[in-house]
Parts: sequence; structure tokens; C-alpha cells
Amino acid sequence: MAKKLNFKTHIDERGSLTVIEKVIPFEIKRVFYIYNVNDSKRGYHKHKKTIQVVVCISGSCDIFVENKNKEKEKFTLDDPKIGLLLNPEDFHWMENFSPNSVLLVLASEIFDENDYLYVK
Repeated sequence: MAKKLNFKTHIDERGSLTVIEKVIPFEIKRVFYIYNVNDSKRGYHKHKKTIQVVVCISGSCDIFVENKNKEKEKFTLDDPKIGLLLNPEDFHWMENFSPNSVLLVLASEIFDENDYLYVK
């Protein structure tokens, strides 16, 4: 099942600096971000082999996850110091994006349309 990851953050009078290192359990091969979503829902898939970490670096959104045992969980991402690790078998979708949300995705594989499974 998906799990939250905490990223080291340095905060002082100049602002905040969050570092994503040593906590990602894979080599990052692809990075992309989702924004300007409005009222849309995204995702509705799982992967054959890709592992992902998603981070809402601005605003907020809800990520719903259903694992291979049909266990469901809702995660609200609203803190750039927190990421969500999604395993390949985690069927997931995102909704309830705030107007200013930016969802950053770190992936273990480059894009391959054959890696996507859209049926629960």
C-alpha cells in the first residue's frame, strides 16, 4: 500500500528549503508535474513496474489508492515536505485539486504506455 515519506526541510528567516534525497527507494528516471487541473480528476490507473513518489509542491489535492487486496485509502497532500510513495500495484487517482496546486511526480521508469493498466 502507498505510504507517506517525510523530506528533510531547512527553515530560517530566508524561507524554506526541502531536500528530496536518500529517501526515494529507486533511481529517478522521469520527473513531471501536473497543474491547472481545475475540477478534473486525474489518474485512474496503476503500473506494471513503475514506482512513483508524488509531492504536492503547491496547494493541495487528494490521492485515492486501492491496492491489490482492494484496500482503499485517501491521502490529502497539502505539504511540500511530504511525499506519497506509490507502488506499481497501487491503483490511484487524484481529485480535489486546489486552484494553485502543482503535483510533482518522480518516477522509476521513463514513459511507456504499455506500463499503464487502467482496469481496477
